[in-house]
Amino acid sequence: MSVEITIRNALKKYGDNIIIPDLSVDIHPGEFFTLLGPSGCGKTTLLRMIAGFNSIEGGDFYFGEKRINDIDPAKRNIGMVFQNYAIFPHYTVRKNVEFGLKNRKLPKSEIKIKTDEFLKLMQIDALADRMPDRLSGGQQQRVALARALCISPDVLLMDEPLSNLDAKLRVEMRTVIKNIQNDVGITCVYVTHDQEEAMAVSDRIAVMNAGVIQHIGTPKSIYQRPANVFVATFIGRTNMLRGNLVVEGGKVCIKIGNYLQEILTVAPEYQHDQAIQLSVRPEELLLSRDPNAPGLKGTVKDAIFLGLNTHYFVKLDSGEDVEIIQESSIEDTLSKGSKISLTINTEKVNLFLEDGSLNILTGVHNDLEV
Repeated sequence: MSVEITIRNALKKYGDNIIIPDLSVDIHPGEFFTLLGPSGCGKTTLLRMIAGFNSIEGGDFYFGEKRINDIDPAKRNIGMVFQNYAIFPHYTVRKNVEFGLKNRKLPKSEIKIKTDEFLKLMQIDALADRMPDRLSGGQQQRVALARALCISPDVLLMDEPLSNLDAKLRVEMRTVIKNIQNDVGITCVYVTHDQEEAMAVSDRIAVMNAGVIQHIGTPKSIYQRPANVFVATFIGRTNMLRGNLVVEGGKVCIKIGNYLQEILTVAPEYQHDQAIQLSVRPEELLLSRDPNAPGLKGTVKDAIFLGLNTHYFVKLDSGEDVEIIQESSIEDTLSKGSKISLTINTEKVNLFLEDGSLNILTGVHNDLEV
């Protein structure tokens, strides 16, 4: 069974220190929902409030129609997977997975059936009699996941579950976790600071900063149309530039120094002269080897050939440093000191108010308003 999680006006504080000032969010039944943000942004605090491990100073938390603020954590019917696995070192794999079922005093035959089911689902049935000290990190995490899921929880909560694994295992395990969540159909709330991990597993992502959700959306919508400068710079790599929006001859244009380029996607209410910030992904700066071609002028500081792509690091004549990712070609890699021109792919650029608080383009989808 999967449930909707509804949070309204959540408040968390320690003494006078406010961690989460006023947070509201809807998490859909069966959804893989990720809380993403830098260390200290409040994402684990919020997860622990959902679990019942942290007190709630204000607001309302619901699983479906049931308000859970005052329900004991053991009675919330949640499965929890921690960063450090938290499996019992003195129990075999099978006994670890059985643990929650035995606590619920289910019949032995049912315990065995369910345990076997999840040992097989997590592909650890061959390890059933092994002790945890003889397991790899990935195997231990599979045990923790099997133990969390076999009790048929309404909600699965995961707190940085892959951060202790090496890079290759992280990629493998995030695929396992996403596939299992799809198979089981459970509502999952997942905490990570790793944006690539969040993009790979999530149905929707909530980007948090200082206890406040900045943007909620699909990985694609957040990457392509971030709600503000914080989201743009936190999700993926980007070049931040300052410039102006100008209206000339009925055309709305980006102006950076002497460079002027029309843009068609500015929301009508923002189509007037103003200072702006621009977010341009490295792959959306288009490089011309002709330094006299129209565009921003710059000098190559470094070039790194990485097979499929070549990364260029460029100092603009205006003083800003930018990174460019260009598909490698049969032409020679540009050498340090080469003079170039750059234009901006205006279909993919993002423009923000001067203070960075708001994306002024059309097509920004933010599910934050609840």
